[in-house]
Formats: sequence, structure tokens, C-alpha cells
Amino acid sequence: MQRIDHSLPWGHLGTSRQLSVFRFGNGPRKVYIQASLHADELPGMRTAWELKQRLAELEARGQLQAVIELVPVANPIGLDQQVQGSHLGRFELGSGKNFNRAFVELSVPVGNLIGAQLGEDAAANIALIRRTMVQVLEQLPAPASQLEALHRLLLRHACDADVTLDLHCDFEAAIHLYALPQHWPRWQSLAARLKAGVALLCEDSGGSSFDESCSSPWLRLARDFPRAAIPPANLATTLELGSMGDTRVEQARANCEAILGFLAEQGFISGDWPAAPAACCEGMPFEGTEYLFAPHHGVVSFLREAGEWVEQGDALFEVVDPLNDRLSTVRAGTSGVLFALDRGRYTQPGIWLAKVAGRAAIRAGKLIND
Repeated sequence: MQRIDHSLPWGHLGTSRQLSVFRFGNGPRKVYIQASLHADELPGMRTAWELKQRLAELEARGQLQAVIELVPVANPIGLDQQVQGSHLGRFELGSGKNFNRAFVELSVPVGNLIGAQLGEDAAANIALIRRTMVQVLEQLPAPASQLEALHRLLLRHACDADVTLDLHCDFEAAIHLYALPQHWPRWQSLAARLKAGVALLCEDSGGSSFDESCSSPWLRLARDFPRAAIPPANLATTLELGSMGDTRVEQARANCEAILGFLAEQGFISGDWPAAPAACCEGMPFEGTEYLFAPHHGVVSFLREAGEWVEQGDALFEVVDPLNDRLSTVRAGTSGVLFALDRGRYTQPGIWLAKVAGRAAIRAGKLIND
């Protein structure tokens, strides 16, 4: 194992932060895994520690067939944001920016540099594109903030990977994935191993999130240069490991073994591993996800659990205004998997309270919430 520590610029006087990357194995292929980019989403960090121990064991036994880079703490900035006992790790306090939005878009600068060199040899194209992605990131102007520097370091380590896992969680949720529709057939094994409730599929959710900044440039380059052989060479996903409180030892170990089993199936780890379960969740269009909101202020009582299948018209939660004796019941507008619930129990209009993944598209434009 090799530990690589990157110092982040723009620290306050007398302070410093660093991003630590742990590199295991060797070979031409590469896996990149990071955890807790939203720094208060800790199931991924706990799972990453289990992965760190297991990868060290596998490396010592000579079972790693590729480079595997692991970043257990992907956001040291947000990890430090404790306000009166509450951890606020989704947005940078100074700027209000979501830590998982507005990553650098690589397809345009890469295409401008090497578009004329891309040809019919897919392997050669992949190697050239990956080298050029690294070149583009290294030649950007100096970062103007610590957040910008963090973004570039994370993307620099992931942009040349074959598989990228970005470990997150939701407030109260079933395990679920976000991925490109083109990648879903390969992700089904991981979804089955994790007993995920649903996979949400789209090419562009509208937020320039980390996983899409790794995977989508390959689609865009293939469309911009249709005569060249450009496969979707970075299999990237945002993997939501359930609820924010899901840091139990047995859960983290199960997540770890599911991920390792998937990587072994993809040829990155040798040895005998359990086969993926036959049963797998559905891949739903992200455009089919319904966000449900309260019609007025009040106390929320949820009537269904995350992970359940609900039918259109089913009651999902009640909102009670105890001053004016107003009681509103909010019902599902589509049939699908109720995959996430808000953690708040006092709410107001404009704050999502439940998410249902349906089979039919009902939205367009920006799909991801902040």
C-alpha cells in the first residue's frame, strides 16, 4: 500500500488540510473509490475503512490484478464544518456551494486538443483520451479556492480509471445507485450484491456531479467524433449506501464484501468469490423520479418505509399544523420504489420529503436536487 497525501491550498492562517489517497496493487487497469464527498454522509467512510483493511490483505496475498485507489475521506473541508453540535457537510459554509456539483467538464477541451487524432483503434483512443484528461486538469489555472483544488485532485485521480465508485448515502433511504443507462447492465451485479432497491439512470442529471464528470465525457466525445471508436470507458456511479445512520459494523462489512465481489467479477481481483444473487432491482429512468413536498408548514408523519413499492395514490405522509388544525395527506403521484425520505420532521413548502422512482418519465431538464 502506498499513501499519497496532497496538501490543499488556501488554508486559513495557522491551519492546513490534506487529501489522502491509498493506492493498492499494480497493472494497466485501475479502480477508483472515494467516500463521503458529502462529508456528513458517513456510511461510505465506514465502508471505505473496511475496504482499506481488506485491500491490504488481498494485496499481501497477490490477488490484486489492477491498481485500486481508495480515498476514505474525500472532503476534509466539509468534515470540519461542525456548527453548534451539528455536522453540515453537504455545502461549503463559506460559499454555499454543494460539494458534489460543478466539477470540470472535460470533453470539450479534450476534443479540442486531440479530436483529429482519434481513429478506429478503441484501445489507442482510450489511452490517448485518458492522457489528455490528465493534461487538461494539470494545465488549468491555479485553483481559486480550496474547494476548487479539492475538486481537481479528486477528478485527477478518477479520470483515468476503468471503474469509479463514489460512496454516498441519503437521509433515510434504501441502497440505490445513479448511473448512465449504457452502464446499467454491468452495474446489475453490484446492485444485486448490495440488495439495492433501485438504480436511477440518466446521461445528464444537470448538476455536473462527480460521477457524471468521470463517465459522461466519454459519451460526449463519442457523439462529437462519430467516426472514432470511443467506448464508455469509465464505469462510474454514485452509490447511495442507505441512510445516514447506517454505519453499523455488519452493514459496512457487507457493503465491503459486495464491492469486492463485484470487482473480482470484473477481473480486478483474483480468487474465489460468491456469485451475485440472481435477483436484482430495476433500473428506472431518473426522469421518472417524483419528489413530494408538503403543502404547508407542519409536523410530518411518514406512513411508509424507504424501500417499499408504492402505487399511485398511496398515502405516503401526513403534515399536521397544530395551530390551525390543518391535516394534509400527501399521496404518490406515480407508482414505483419509495427510495428516500427526508430526515426532518418539521417541514415547509419547497423542501422535498419523499422520492419515488417510477418507470415512466415525468420530468425533464435539471433532475438532481441540491
